[in-house]
Amino acid sequence: VQLQASGGGLVQAGGSLRLSCAASGTIFGFNVMGWYRRAPGKQRELVATITSRGNTDFADSVKGRFTISRGTAKNTVYLQMNSLKPEDAGVYYCNARFPTGPLLSESLEYWGQGTQVTVSS
Repeated sequence: VQLQASGGGLVQAGGSLRLSCAASGTIFGFNVMGWYRRAPGKQRELVATITSRGNTDFADSVKGRFTISRGTAKNTVYLQMNSLKPEDAGVYYCNARFPTGPLLSESLEYWGQGTQVTVSS
């Protein structure tokens, strides 16, 4: 499975960006897909995830500003980031878990390449 992330860039504080992540190389739908980020000097942290059933989870710091959604294309998710703050800057990584095992009851985790988000104040 390969994850292709795109959509990062430079934006002024208060602006918006949309990140996209598309998974390929599998016939299965994802269990969970989402985004993590690593700010300079910090550990990677969860930003938002969405399950195959559409349940979402967000970091407290982005609630009310970010939304995550599934695309119409299979195994595609989007992260809409609004009202961006300088502290949102970092490298954003797409993450996905797909079913595996003889009964598809286990999961394998995959990471995409990071995409840089820079927010100027």
